Amino acid sequence: MSIETYADALAFIHGRPRVKKQPTLARMRDFLAALGHPEAGQTYLHVTGTNGKGSVVAMSAAMLAASGLTVGTFTSPFITRFNERIAINDQPISDADLVKYTQQVAPIVAAMEATRPEGGPLEFEVDLAIAFLYFQAQAPDVVILEVGIGGRWDYTNVIDPVAAAIVTVGYDHMALLGSTLTEIATHKAGIIKPHRPVVVGQLPVEAMTVVEQTAQQLASPLLRLGQEFHARSGQPGALFGQLQFQGPDVPSLTAALGLAGEYQVQNAAVAVQLVTTYLTAQHLPIDPRALKTGLAQVQWPGRLEVVNDEPLMLLDGAHNLPGVQALVQTLQTDLADREIYLLVGILADKQAELMLGELASLKNVHLYLTHFAGPSQQRPSADLADLMSDIPTRYPVHQAPDWQTGLYEISQTMSADEIILITGSLYFVSEVRNFLKD
Repeated sequence: MSIETYADALAFIHGRPRVKKQPTLARMRDFLAALGHPEAGQTYLHVTGTNGKGSVVAMSAAMLAASGLTVGTFTSPFITRFNERIAINDQPISDADLVKYTQQVAPIVAAMEATRPEGGPLEFEVDLAIAFLYFQAQAPDVVILEVGIGGRWDYTNVIDPVAAAIVTVGYDHMALLGSTLTEIATHKAGIIKPHRPVVVGQLPVEAMTVVEQTAQQLASPLLRLGQEFHARSGQPGALFGQLQFQGPDVPSLTAALGLAGEYQVQNAAVAVQLVTTYLTAQHLPIDPRALKTGLAQVQWPGRLEVVNDEPLMLLDGAHNLPGVQALVQTLQTDLADREIYLLVGILADKQAELMLGELASLKNVHLYLTHFAGPSQQRPSADLADLMSDIPTRYPVHQAPDWQTGLYEISQTMSADEIILITGSLYFVSEVRNFLKD
């Protein structure tokens, strides 16, 4: 197809297959070789985790930018526009550059499609190749890559980072990663590189065992939350928390957090340790004031994001069981004294019943279940109506045919001092956010 416009570029990117057919990085490596290895010569940080990895990337990038560095980021999914996935110092790639680099990869994709038995690069591989080309041209000081799924066979795992981070390990993407925490952790530990430090959040024992064994085998320095570095909340009960941090490179740091939610305290601690590990490895100064500035100013759409003040309306992209459990902890800690109207949409391939059970356990929650478009026909939103009678909850569970109707019904029922929270999927949150921000 001819790629002349931004719409053409998006059509080409989104027109590529999405399903990963086999556990190998061979095609991605061949793809990059055909492009002249644009990934080479950059300095990287690599971040994985069942939840929290996007927040850690955002906070790390903000702290490094506040420290005077130019910082590239590659993340997924996007919330408002595709361009957000590829950014430098929080500025997304321009439409013109997206077209330029899509034009560059398209003939390589076509050639590989015609010659490889398994077909050409998938959508994520194309996204990543465009990002590498862009970062090669822009030459930021450091690039932070967020893993798509897992780690070991994720297409981002073609780089040799200065340091890596494993934020959390929980049950998600089990069809691809396995049904046990040991199997899932084995995939995520696949981003650990020999002799490269790895920063680790608080993991279940089975997962931590895998990470520790992998790090030991590879002689990779291990920095674990609660052991080599420590964090606690300085303001329990506040929607926007305060991190109190102690680590090997920063003996003491107290910082206000710009991202809401009790769970962000631990994410912030992982980010601070990742950033200070990087700065130390690069023989760069650590300025606690820059770390505080970054943590206070960081924004990450769709993560307990305030989109309206009265009534208070929050968007949270909790999209799997561990994410919902972290959200429930925040609601119990920070918003237990408020009535909360939850508008929930969940993808069909998620653990919807368990996720709803966690949300319904809260005594101050009114559940409204609904549908949304979903990212593709292959990944629709779940039909939650069948679960309504199985969810024990204090208040009746409501079913809305679409989220617009659900939002209207909530607005006609609630009072001004109550809260609307929209959650269940990053794709759902993105759809709602785009509507609200228009």
